Amino acid sequence: MASQEIDALAQALSKLPGLGPRSARRVVLHLMKKRETVLQPLLRALEQVEQRLVMCDICGNIDTTNPCGICVDPRRDTRSICVVEDVPDLWALDRSRLFPGKYHILGGKLSALDGVRPEDLNIDSLIARVAAGGVDEVVLAMNATLEGQTTAHYLAERLESFAIRLTQLAHGVPVGGELDYLDDGTLAQALRARRPVG
Repeated sequence: MASQEIDALAQALSKLPGLGPRSARRVVLHLMKKRETVLQPLLRALEQVEQRLVMCDICGNIDTTNPCGICVDPRRDTRSICVVEDVPDLWALDRSRLFPGKYHILGGKLSALDGVRPEDLNIDSLIARVAAGGVDEVVLAMNATLEGQTTAHYLAERLESFAIRLTQLAHGVPVGGELDYLDDGTLAQALRARRPVG
């Protein structure tokens, strides 16, 4: 029988994606056995991230600096913005190293069933970024779900008055698929074959 503290740790870990109660208990046992080499570095890393975690005022990314590392990177093409639903989508696309521009995170997708309206998303700041000038292309990289495509259509309507090239990911992304779960090859094909909206 584990102590209350160990049980509480296992319960907390079981709330993480991909970890059920049994996996969480195995992780706790591993952490206890490897206290010096795994547990203590993990605790230090968690503490540092918890203290410094911020949301980027420009794109909505989560980082330890504001603006985030992507927004301040001088090697990034400021003329291209890739719009994604959430942070895991940005990380998945950026991991491919195929998109040289900047990003914009909406913080979700339009959903009548869930009550998510345009004003609930980070859309106005995207429009402001484009309206400020210097943007030639906006890539709509929404997930290939009904809600994702509805969001892309709404954004296309909001952006149609600007003199920009509006593109979206090609059909390399399967319908119902989410960017965070796709392999790098599928993401690369989808980015290379992006096409104009409409």
